Amino acid sequence: MRKLAIALAIALLTSGSAMANCYEIIGCSDEDVFKRSDLRKFSCSTLWELRNTFYYEHGYCFKTKRALDTFSNDQCYFDDAGDIDFNSVEQTNITRISSVEKQKGC
Repeated sequence: MRKLAIALAIALLTSGSAMANCYEIIGCSDEDVFKRSDLRKFSCSTLWELRNTFYYEHGYCFKTKRALDTFSNDQCYFDDAGDIDFNSVEQTNITRISSVEKQKGC
């Protein structure tokens, strides 16, 4: 499980703007709806990185120290997350990740 988390973290941190990421365990972020049972296997930190990668991929300008330390604002152009036009699968995945984070007490 630790190797999976490390591989996921590396993939998350090296993703580019406006590009979907595909993961062996859960699928592609823009075309596969993630299963809650799969998401529950991840740590709170990995879930946070996974969720915020959606925003990073779409050019969100992060404001918190943690997000700025993890993601780059070099190519950001959305100051308001509400302005981002996620497709329906992406929005479902974000909602599911947030739900699992809440269930886990993250």
